[in-house]
Amino acid sequence: MKRVYSFFIVISMATLMTTGCTVSIPEGQVLYKISSSSYPEFEDDMMFDGLEHSIMHSLTYLKRIPSDREFKFGGDNYTAAHMIRSLEFFRVFIRKRPSKKELKIFIKLNYTLYKSVGRNKKGEVLYTGYYEPFLQGRTKRDDEYKYPIWTLPDDIMTIDLSKFSSKFKGKKITGRYTGKTVLPYYNRKEIEEDQVLQGKAENLAWINDSVALFFLHIQGSGRVYLDNGKAINVHYHGSNGRPYRSIGNLLIKDKKIKPSEMSMQKIREYLADHPEEVEDILNYNESYVFFKTEEVGPLGCLNVKLTPGRSIALDRHIFPLPALAFITSKKPLVTGESTISQWTEFNRFVCTQDTGGAIRGPGRADLFWGNGAYAELAAG
Repeated sequence: MKRVYSFFIVISMATLMTTGCTVSIPEGQVLYKISSSSYPEFEDDMMFDGLEHSIMHSLTYLKRIPSDREFKFGGDNYTAAHMIRSLEFFRVFIRKRPSKKELKIFIKLNYTLYKSVGRNKKGEVLYTGYYEPFLQGRTKRDDEYKYPIWTLPDDIMTIDLSKFSSKFKGKKITGRYTGKTVLPYYNRKEIEEDQVLQGKAENLAWINDSVALFFLHIQGSGRVYLDNGKAINVHYHGSNGRPYRSIGNLLIKDKKIKPSEMSMQKIREYLADHPEEVEDILNYNESYVFFKTEEVGPLGCLNVKLTPGRSIALDRHIFPLPALAFITSKKPLVTGESTISQWTEFNRFVCTQDTGGAIRGPGRADLFWGNGAYAELAAG
C-alpha cells in the first residue's frame, strides 16, 4: 500500500486535475480549479517513457465516442473533441523531453489545472497498486486444478433504477430473476461451495490455487498459461453486484496482521500458514468477478490497453475518464532479495483509464504497475 500525499489531474487546453491550497469549494464538488500561481513543480520520474503510448490509448477511446459528449471537471464541462485536441497537443510537446521549467511554462500557458479535494482536509489521496498476474491453468478439471474462472452467467441481470424514479438517478442493482421477483445474485460462498453456476456459465480455465484466483478477481485482468501450450488473456466482464469487502481490513481487525505490515504478500503468507481459515477469509468478500477472454490485455474499463506505470483507476462516477493526471506519491525501492528497502517520493503524469470496486470517492486511486516480479511486489 502506497501512502499518497498529493494528487493532480491534468487535461485540456483549459484543463488539468490536482490537490492543494485553500479555496472555496462548492459542496459536493470533488475537483476545483486552482490558479497558476499554485501549480506544482511538474516533473516525471519515468522521463516521459510510455506516456505517449498511454495517451494514444486514451485518444482511441475518445475517437470512438460522439465528439460532443461532455466530461465534467469541477464546475466546467469539456467535449470529447476538446479533450482530443488537448491530449494531442500535450502528446506532441512531450516528444521534446522538456525540462521542468519548460514543462511548467507550457502548462501555465495552455492548460487549466483542477485539483482533487482528496480524502481529508489536507487533500491527501490513498494510492494502492494493481498488476497483471500470470497463472497456470488447465482446460479440464482434475483433483489439483479444480477452481474455475467463470464467464458471466446467463441468469444475471442489471437493472437501471433511474427508469423507475428520478430519485434513483445513477443507481443500478445486479440480481437474478426467479420467475416472480428479482433477488440479489449469489454471493462468493454460494458460487464456490454450492456450484450454483453449473449450466449457467462457462469455464475459461481451471486453476490449482484458490488464493491466486481470488487475487485475479481483485486485479481484474490476468494471463493464464494452459496445459495445451496456449495462453489466454482474461478480463473483467462483470460481477455479482455484491459489495467489495477487504480481507486485508478483516485480518487487521482480527489482529492477525499488523496494519504496518499489511500487504498482498503478507496476506498470501498468512493464508498459506493457516489453510483451515482460507475459505472463511476469502468468503468474507462476497463480491465475485466474471471474466471474458480478449486478444490483448490487460484492458481498463474504457476497453483500451493499460500502460504499466501510466494508467490509473479512479472512481468513474465522480472523475472524468479518460483524462491526463499528474500525481505525487511514493514507490518502493527493491533490494536484490526482492524485498522493499525503502520508499521514495515520485512525480508522474498518468492517464485515467480504469476503475475498481474498491476505488471509491475523491481520495482513492489505484496505479497499474504492469506484470512481473517488481510489479507484483509494488502493487502488493
